[in-house]
Amino acid sequence: MTSFILNNKTLKTSASEGMTLLDFIRNEQHLKGTKSGCREGDCGACSILVGALQGDEVVYKSMTSCLMPLANATGKHIVTVEGINMNEALKINNENPLFLTPVQAAMHEEGATQCGFCTVGFVMSLTGLSLENKAVEYSDAIESIDGNICRCTGYKSIERAAQRLTNLLKTREVHGSALDFAIKNQIVPPYFREIKNRLLALNADNSADLSLENNPAIVGGGTDLYVQKHAQMPHTPSACLSGRQVFLLKNQDLTIEYPAKIILQNGFFEMSNAVTVSDMKASSALNGAFPFLQKQLKLVSSTPIRNMATIAGNLVNASPIGDMTIWFLASDATIFLQKLPTEGQNTCLPDRQAEGVIREIALKDFYKGYKTLAKTADEILTKIRFKNPEYGNTHFNFEKVCKRTYLDIASVNTAIFLETNKENSIVKVGVSIGGVAPIPLFLTKTTAFLKGKKIVYGEKVAWFKEANRVLQSEINPISDVRGSADYKRLLATQLFKAHFVELFATTDFTD
Repeated sequence: MTSFILNNKTLKTSASEGMTLLDFIRNEQHLKGTKSGCREGDCGACSILVGALQGDEVVYKSMTSCLMPLANATGKHIVTVEGINMNEALKINNENPLFLTPVQAAMHEEGATQCGFCTVGFVMSLTGLSLENKAVEYSDAIESIDGNICRCTGYKSIERAAQRLTNLLKTREVHGSALDFAIKNQIVPPYFREIKNRLLALNADNSADLSLENNPAIVGGGTDLYVQKHAQMPHTPSACLSGRQVFLLKNQDLTIEYPAKIILQNGFFEMSNAVTVSDMKASSALNGAFPFLQKQLKLVSSTPIRNMATIAGNLVNASPIGDMTIWFLASDATIFLQKLPTEGQNTCLPDRQAEGVIREIALKDFYKGYKTLAKTADEILTKIRFKNPEYGNTHFNFEKVCKRTYLDIASVNTAIFLETNKENSIVKVGVSIGGVAPIPLFLTKTTAFLKGKKIVYGEKVAWFKEANRVLQSEINPISDVRGSADYKRLLATQLFKAHFVELFATTDFTD
């Protein structure tokens, strides 16, 4: 059973936990305002808001319902466009049946509706921005709709609507409650004020008898698994029935911290397996350690997908071009694997008391072949750990090229982590690259070559030509829809250069 609040209604449903939330909303609840578009998380027509308890408040984030399994709605507040309808709240009579929220009105009055198919997604994303407890700039409004596509190319009118909303949100007091402001200004109905207590009181059924027969799929955010297996996943029985599917975000005991946390202790960052890309983007500690974090993570998909996609899922998915996999490979990350219960154990908790069930492995040793991992079917990735960079002599950079700047899969992506001493010699380094091999690749030979090399800010990189020769010997790209093999080799060289341009303002790479 899955228990959650859908708009203003508390539900408990026995519908398949693998069903997408989009199909549940449209086909089971007959709420047709949420549209079915690409079903790959790209267009944003199916965008909804997901509210989850975090500390003392309910935090709302936009997500794509086409990739979200019903199970992941457990214990949350799911909001569709019908859920922000003010007509019932304001008791509008039949002579004036239409009331538009300020977000809807801005879209309408700026002529930003066009055909209207994708309008709902824009409205929900901008409404989600209105519920964030932060000072809002126009750039925030534009970023909030980076996962929404207008098929009618009326984007300038949409931008003007975003500006109108920004002007309204700027009238909010600096320390005022976003929720109180949104209710007062009729952005959302008054029932939103009761959601926190209703979620606290909701008896969400999070328990499951997790049998691990038949190599189950461990589902995190679902953002890639539901694209790869869109036909199978909605019909795959849950783990408590057949051992074939385990929902990480429903079975909260499978995470070492819930809600997901990023902690810094003893010189290391540690992340639970439920941490999303957006969690990283919002972490003040990570932003302090990685100065270019905001720019780099903006290259990863879109806001709704970043709100859903777990880092652990990206690592285990083992895509040769996984952005976060490349990011963490260069950071010399370590992952922790733990066995789940075997069939017959009536618990969803890993056996944390048993000896030998937890093991750690360097991420660079995790990938053995295409989609082949150094883990068994009954192991789950529980934690990610990597060293906290001490900036001044430590540098990190991530680069990516794809057909679109944002919301696209990389043709080639790469990251570098290096540490220099007082003599400007490289004493520690890690270089990773994606899109040029069957696995996300840690460049062992290139890394070894770079150790001891001297790099000075703004000066010529005398050894670059030889370093690039070593790099080229380690990669083996193929021609595919994202580019020819020769093109990818050229990208590998150019992005390798870009690391030094970005970090050391170097422009001379000749011998």
